[in-house]
Amino acid sequence: MDNNLLLHGMVLSAMPIGEYDKRISILTKERGKISAFSKGARRPNSSLLAASNPFVYGAFEVYQGRSSYTVHKVDVSNYFDGLKNDLEAVWYASYFMEMAEYFAQENTDEAERLKLLYATLRALESKKFSKNLIRIIYELKTMAINGDYPNVFACLGCGSTENLDYFSMEKRGCVCMECHEKEGGFRIQTSVLYAMQFIISTPVEKLFTFRLSESVENQLDYIVTSYRRRYMEHEFKSESFLHM
Repeated sequence: MDNNLLLHGMVLSAMPIGEYDKRISILTKERGKISAFSKGARRPNSSLLAASNPFVYGAFEVYQGRSSYTVHKVDVSNYFDGLKNDLEAVWYASYFMEMAEYFAQENTDEAERLKLLYATLRALESKKFSKNLIRIIYELKTMAINGDYPNVFACLGCGSTENLDYFSMEKRGCVCMECHEKEGGFRIQTSVLYAMQFIISTPVEKLFTFRLSESVENQLDYIVTSYRRRYMEHEFKSESFLHM
């Protein structure tokens, strides 16, 4: 049996092992999240030196052992060097990587999560969008990939798809005008509703194609952040750097 594999993915994190090695976490298209040893990656003349760092995207030639993977070669497609001169961008990117690493699993289909992460770093590197909007889109689309996102397509009271003017954090989604008094919730802007529907339902390739007014972005930020903190039930260490 040939245990040599070619996996396409991105390095999520790296940590030193021993004197010269690294252990890296890779989000791959074919095997989901894997942990792999990158032997000699900390030697100055190693071919794996630059390829064994977070944000590196490419094709990884690995050997699959009984309980671990070992990286032999990496054909790098993108180092995302454009992020490295912007400390705030690095903080955001690190947050996105931490979230991807937390939710991704081994031997599962993580192709959408990988596409989202790649597209998000591209958007961050482009400087065409506010970093906060990129974060909001990434968080809500991650919820959609996880299958645990707010219902913004039909009223949680009566099932109507019209007049979805209110959002209930308790009900985990939208409530129509007629059900508002019974079901509760707070009023949301129509543009906020459309933005949430777009982010959840649109393919990753077309996600980063819009901008929002300040008031719309602020309310969308409040809803997505509040929902995530209430229902994801996990604190991401790197998030603290986003508020410095």
